Amino acid sequence: MTVPHVQPPEYRLLAELEAVFDALIERTAEVAEAYARSPGACWIFGEPEPVEHSRAEEWLRGALQDVWYQDGQDGRATRAHIGLVAASESVMEAVAAANTAKAEFAALTAKIRDQVPALIPEAKAVLPFRHPALHDHLRGEGLARVHLKQCWRAIPASEAPLARVRLAWYSSGRSIKKLTVAEAEQKLLALDSDAPHIRIQLRKLAGLPSGEPLAQVQRQAPLMRANLFYREPLDDGRTRRAMNVALPLFIPAPDGRLPDHKLPPLQPPEARTRARRRDERLEDEAFLPSLRVYRYR
Repeated sequence: MTVPHVQPPEYRLLAELEAVFDALIERTAEVAEAYARSPGACWIFGEPEPVEHSRAEEWLRGALQDVWYQDGQDGRATRAHIGLVAASESVMEAVAAANTAKAEFAALTAKIRDQVPALIPEAKAVLPFRHPALHDHLRGEGLARVHLKQCWRAIPASEAPLARVRLAWYSSGRSIKKLTVAEAEQKLLALDSDAPHIRIQLRKLAGLPSGEPLAQVQRQAPLMRANLFYREPLDDGRTRRAMNVALPLFIPAPDGRLPDHKLPPLQPPEARTRARRRDERLEDEAFLPSLRVYRYR
């Protein structure tokens, strides 16, 4: 009797991921194709207006299918492709379908990370070969591995037509992680406990009560934020919305025209532009500079 061959779970997951990746590539290509069939006005960050429809289609295809690492790229960083697109109903439908495919890819990737984390590096290397022509072209540009975050990040889309949109750099973002004194000590010891500057920080830390909470701060890279102002209030009464945009923002526009838009400077501001909150809870100076750890006021 022949024993049926049963694939290990990791191979089934990889095959499923390949299928979802194929759908993602196809759906994002369909957005550019839908735009080519019913083009609207387009603004591309850093390029003068108006943008020719052929140029807009080419740019959209490249922006939406940029799912690759570049040589030397920080794995935590993603490339931005900022622009505004006046979209017909068919284009908005294509964007929704692409975002569904992206969400499915994100969910499956999270499942693999949870069940078979060792499969992730293999997936990053294998997935580009699903599209040989694309891979051969990209390999010559130093793009040979899939960047998972750039795969699953959603395409920004407005729920309704806009009266205006304002784009501005946001450069004050940060993430804050609470640490105990013991955790901070372990992190310092892991650096180089013999270094003079580390010994100084260890002595400072030893002077704190063991129960005092500390905050480790990670500054976030500048990003573009869009403030959307709807022509008419939404069903829930909202008249505006703010969102971060790393990909083209698609705006429903039956007339094919962009709403009034204020354009940002080409470079983010070097200094903080937002006033400090009066209820800022952290001290101004880092208590443990090597770890970017602050005390609470």
